[in-house]
Amino acid sequence: MLGENHSLLSEFPEMKDAITSLVKTDEVFANDMAKYDELDKEIRKLELDGSPIDDGEMHQLKHDRAVLKDSLHQRLVG
Repeated sequence: MLGENHSLLSEFPEMKDAITSLVKTDEVFANDMAKYDELDKEIRKLELDGSPIDDGEMHQLKHDRAVLKDSLHQRLVG
């Protein structure tokens, strides 16, 4: 779905307490989460604007978001 919110808290609402705790206590996690959320906002904006970039660039942005999401999730469950 275009323009869908994929913020970390939206993706893992059941982990809200763990996310909040790590943001407060782990600077690397907090920075990576900020990068992830910013990337998600950029993708959403591009989707809502009719994707004014080529498919390869959009695919790369989505790939980068997925890699960050996987890394953050691993730190949440690890």
